[in-house]
This record gives sequence, structure tokens and C-alpha cells, in this order.
Amino acid sequence: MFVLRVHGMRARSPSAWWRWDLRLAMALCLCLMIVIGADAATFTATLDRDTITLGESVSLSLTFEGGTPSQLPGLPAIPNLQVAGSGTSMSTSFINGQSTSSTSYNFIVTPSQPGNYTIPALAANVGGQKLTTQPLVLKVLKPTAPPPDVANSGAQDAFLKLVLPKKEVYVGETFTGQIEIYLASRVLGVGAIQLTGFPADGFNVGKMIEGQRRSVQINNGVYTVIPAFVALKAIKAGPLTIGPVTFNLVLELPSANRQRDPFDPFGFFGSRNEQKQVAIASDAMAMQSLPLPRENVPPSFNGAVGNYSLSMTAGPTNVAAGDPITVKVQISGHGSLDSLLLPEQPAWHDFKTYPPTVKVDTVDKLGTQGTKTFEEIIVPQNAEIKELPPISFSFFDPDQKAYRTLTHPALPLLVRGAGAEAAPSFLAASRGPEDNAPPAQGIVPNKQRLGTVAQLEPPLLKRGWFLALQGVPLLALVSAFVWRRRAEKLANNPQIRRRRTVSRRIRHGLEELRQQAQQNQSEQFFATLFRLLQEQLGERLDLPASAITEAVAEERLRPQGVGDEMLAPLQELFQACNLARYAPIRTSQELTAMIPKVQDVLRQLQELRL
Repeated sequence: MFVLRVHGMRARSPSAWWRWDLRLAMALCLCLMIVIGADAATFTATLDRDTITLGESVSLSLTFEGGTPSQLPGLPAIPNLQVAGSGTSMSTSFINGQSTSSTSYNFIVTPSQPGNYTIPALAANVGGQKLTTQPLVLKVLKPTAPPPDVANSGAQDAFLKLVLPKKEVYVGETFTGQIEIYLASRVLGVGAIQLTGFPADGFNVGKMIEGQRRSVQINNGVYTVIPAFVALKAIKAGPLTIGPVTFNLVLELPSANRQRDPFDPFGFFGSRNEQKQVAIASDAMAMQSLPLPRENVPPSFNGAVGNYSLSMTAGPTNVAAGDPITVKVQISGHGSLDSLLLPEQPAWHDFKTYPPTVKVDTVDKLGTQGTKTFEEIIVPQNAEIKELPPISFSFFDPDQKAYRTLTHPALPLLVRGAGAEAAPSFLAASRGPEDNAPPAQGIVPNKQRLGTVAQLEPPLLKRGWFLALQGVPLLALVSAFVWRRRAEKLANNPQIRRRRTVSRRIRHGLEELRQQAQQNQSEQFFATLFRLLQEQLGERLDLPASAITEAVAEERLRPQGVGDEMLAPLQELFQACNLARYAPIRTSQELTAMIPKVQDVLRQLQELRL
């Protein structure tokens, strides 16, 4: 507050009065700036650490002081960087009688590849002010596996190995990799085992299962080995790299300060162990992915890679032209069963065929070995058909490094012409002489008395309801004709049929996502999400759903002119599914919050025109 006191003020010149007014105006402006500066809001972004090792996570905090944003700024999608919300915190402080409140929005940032990452500047609107943060740089170091002498000496509590069956594979070939976690003998137990990174560019990573634990001796040390098996499928050619695979372990170790209590010699009233969290990593493994040969490709080859056998049955085999026959084709063996397709059979041109139903029965937990059954309805079109032509299936055998074609021989059929069934015959009874005798009497009156005479009703042809009823068969015929034309259109246009099937699966899948989110079924939630993305992308790109991966979506969509505004959220959902496959720790609120983003991505994909 400024107080102006006047004590016998004498007359001043106009220039003196001007200088006095200027000083007063400057003082008022300074006071106003102090008041505004005291109430100004701030927005900062901070990382708890700027350098980590691959397998670790950092905390990102967005802090607002002196106000709250009208809308939380969206974090941009950064490749190989997974960001998940971890909650909100609020604080209030009193300094010199003035209170200051701040709100922090916290996120967990987890990298999947080593390197330097830049979180760009973020902007938010707080009380009409546009505030901007400074860019943040996160350095992720490459973890290194312990050298052999450290592992052999027993100085390492835990280390990791990645074992691959071969160094050279073909595109489309499925093989099994093995991950081995070694625990030293001094490790009393292991708690949480969390996979934090499995970089495998150019490979489709399948399910991972734990094997039987065993003990091995390395030099003078005894180690417990925890094996895990994972199915891998090469999806592109060229030099590829798998790893380094990273894990976080919680080990239970003997306490370093073990002091015996004279009153508790056996340790009944206290724990003598301590827990230690460690990050372990394997070496990166280089592999060569070879393209399939272009020479001697069989006509019936449609991309199957592996080792298979073929069987076929059909029935009934005695039918009339136009009657359905059920054909069951079974392909058994080792490979990517989900991506197997029944090839086109040109020799079946005299049959009308319908899309087959498919069932997969696996005999191993990884789903790489089993039988895929195709059950198809075919209809013979004429009575000249004598057999069901042979069926052929071709695949590439990576062990023999050559194409192979399996052919099932023709099955005999007996096809009759439509309406050619013989009429049943009846035996006539022999008639005796008495049966040919003339009747004993002539015409005998049927009714001697007429009885009561009643008035006749109008004939049916003059009744309105009867005339209207005659239109029902015509309406049914027209409806059947329209339905038949529509069914033939769907049968002749697999794209429309698949689009409708995928749309129905998307609707049902979104309902499953809501139920799984409410029940906090994280693993089932992300499995359903990954399946919906595969179905929708497969329909848009005209590819099998099982062949859709994050790399395929990037390689096919970007050349078609699809921008980052669609690819970024799509990649974010794929990365969330990949990470959740090995660390399915999500709350029900987080799962529910993801559903609108999933719906938006699926809607954009449905509207995409390629």
C-alpha cells in the first residue's frame, strides 16, 4: 500500500508534476507485477534418473504449481519406449503465510532397446496460460552378460543364457528358443521373475513356458537352472538379431551381517536372510533368415513352411446331383499351424464349394505341433461325376531345404441324376372268379331324407382372407430368391464375407474386453486385444490374421500412405500387448481406460481404404 502525505507542499512546476506521476505509475506497475508473479502457475517435467540399464524403469513426473491444467497433455508415442500411468499425488505448502499447492501426474517409463531417448517438450493450458516444459533426455545402457570366468567362479548370484537350435532359418520357419536362468548355490530362493525385454526384430515371438528345473555343476560351483522355452517365427529375410533378453529377479540371499543372538540361537524370532533385486541379461544372438527359393515352386504352394502329413475323408459317397458331401482334410505336423491355409483345388471345378470350418488341435504347450482340420461342404453339379478328384498340399521343408507336395488319391463317388430315383413297385393280389361277379343290385339311393336345409356360405374364391392368403407362397418365393442371391453373392465374394465376420468378431471382442477389464484379467485382456488387432488388420491388408505382427503392420500400412497419427497409437497397442505377455500387472482401472483407445484405433482401421 502506498500513502501519499502532503505537508505544506509548495507549488511545483509542470515538469516536476510529470516526473512525480511517472514515479507513481512505475510503483503501481511493480506492485501489480509482484502480485501477478506470486499467483503465476508453473509446469515442469522431471525424471528421477537420466541414465539406466536396459531392464530398469524410470519415473516421469508432470508437476503443476499454482493451478491445474484444463487437460493433461498427451505423451507422444516414442518407439521402443513404453509409458504407463502410476497415479497422481497432491501437496500443499505454507511459506510466509502464503499457501502453494502442486499436483503431480506420475508415469512409469520402460525402454525395450538401449539407446538415447528424447521426451519432447510438453504444453498445457493452466488458467488461460500456455505453459511448456523443457525436453528430457533418457540414456539407456546396454546390459552385458557376465563373462565366463565370473560365472565359473561363482561370484555371480545369477546370470542368463539364450540358446538357439540353429543359426540359419527360412522366412516362415518356426523354431524353439531356450532361455536359461542360472542361480548360484548361495541363492536360497527366488521371488518374482519378470521379463523386461525380448528384442527380436524380424521374428514373431510366441508363447513362453517354463520347463523342468535342474541342477548343473560348472567347474567348482553348483547352479540351479530355470529353463524357459519360446516359439519364434522368422517373418523377414536378412541378417537378424535376437536379444539381449533381460529379466528382473528378486533373490533371497543370506544376510551379510549374520550375528547370532544368544537368546535365539536357531533364528526363530527373526529372519537371517535378505532380498536383493538384480537385473540379468543374455548375449545378443545373430541369425541369418533366408528367403524361400523361387525355383521349382509347386502350383499349390501357399506359404506353408514346416514338416506335414495329409489325410482326407468324404461322405456320403452315394448321392444325387445337388446333394451336399462333407469333405474333411487334416494337415498334421510341425510348424506354424495357425497360418496354414487349404490351397485351391482346380480339379474340383464340377463341384460347388463353400468356405470350410477350421479347428486346430495342438499336442505341445507352445502350439507348434499338432493337427489342423478343414471341414468343407461340396455339392456335385451333375450325374457324370464318378470321383472326388485328388487333393494336393505343398509346403517348404526347411530340413530338406526343398519344396514337397503331398497328394491324396481320388475318392470314388456314385452320383445319380436329380429325380432319377425309381418308383416303388407293388405286388397285385390275385383275383378269384367271385371278384369278377357283377353287383347284386343296381343304383341304391344314398340318402332317403334330405334333412335340414342350410344356407350355403360364399365360395372361398370370393372371400378376402382366402385371396390374401394366396400371396403368402409368392412372398415366400420372392424372399427365398432374394436370400439365395445374397448367399451366392457372399459365397462368391470372400472379402465381403470376411469383412462381416471380422465386424462381428470385433463387436463380441469389445464386450469381452469390458468384462475382462472389470474382472482384472490382465493376461486375457491383452490376448483378446492382440487378437482383435490381428483380425482387423488382416481383413484390411487381405492377410491371414495369424500373420499380422507389429512389423507387418508397419511395412504394409506406411507404403499405402498411412500417417503417424494412425500408426503411433497402433504401435503403442502392439507394444502394450507384447510387454503384458510377460508382465501382466495391470489394474482394472488401467484396463478400462485403454478400451476407448482400442475402439478408436479399430474404428480408424475399419474406415481405412487401401
